[in-house]
Amino acid sequence: MNKVILMGRLTRDPEVRYTQTNNTLVASFSLAVNRRFARQGEERQADFFNIVAWAKTGEFCSKYFKKGQQVGVIGRLQTRTWDDDQGTKHYITEVVAEEAYFADSKRDGEAGSSAFENTFGNTAPGSMGADFEVSSNDDLPF
Repeated sequence: MNKVILMGRLTRDPEVRYTQTNNTLVASFSLAVNRRFARQGEERQADFFNIVAWAKTGEFCSKYFKKGQQVGVIGRLQTRTWDDDQGTKHYITEVVAEEAYFADSKRDGEAGSSAFENTFGNTAPGSMGADFEVSSNDDLPF
């Protein structure tokens, strides 16, 4: 099974291009996704993921997503390779978005839930819910 669920902030506005063969819209952007834990005395770190959205999903992302906005993406992981003009092989791993959601509240400062939260419940994917709390005295496995 190949399924990826991410929630993070856009690091840039989506870039749009069209394929040469059939003029299909492709939107690409990257998400900064905070890691769940920070080591004591360190700032929380983030991972950056390249996202590609095709056709209708890409059109939605390009039209409504903006830099800094929190969004949810559901898709699959894909690895591509290509050779450049000098013959050097390049590899890239990216998430192909199959679904995309707003994850911020409806308006800044307005209480409300996002479509992503409505889909996955009140806690973010991978979160442990309100019943779990990590104190600074707990030993973490890393």
